[in-house]
Amino acid sequence: MAKHLKITVEGKVYDVIVEDVTEDAGSSLYPQPGMAAAPAPAAPVAAAAPAAPPPSAAAPAAAGAQDKVAPMGGIIVEVSVAVGDQVKTGDQVAVIEAMKMKTMIAADHDGKVTKVMVKAGDAVDSGQALMTIE
Repeated sequence: MAKHLKITVEGKVYDVIVEDVTEDAGSSLYPQPGMAAAPAPAAPVAAAAPAAPPPSAAAPAAAGAQDKVAPMGGIIVEVSVAVGDQVKTGDQVAVIEAMKMKTMIAADHDGKVTKVMVKAGDAVDSGQALMTIE
């Protein structure tokens, strides 16, 4: 009996077909008390090629050299600056929440905020551009 499965490993989606090659293909992999366990398959099954990842609604643009990027995926809790603000290295520019922990995002160089690409409540991916500081 073959089963068609979609498996995600470390963010990569694999489309696989698993076939039970034991003599008693209908038996349970987890036998009940008093039942004999099914014998192990004779040979390992090779992994299938990875399937294409599902299309995203809006892929974030690639970050430029002067962009401050998200250090991790999460939800933007606060944007602490606006376009036109002057910032110094180490100044808080935003706060991100991931796994119920809030992390302060600091400017990594002195400059002027020329563009803000996110707002509080936005979900962001690791490496996604949040703002431009020139």
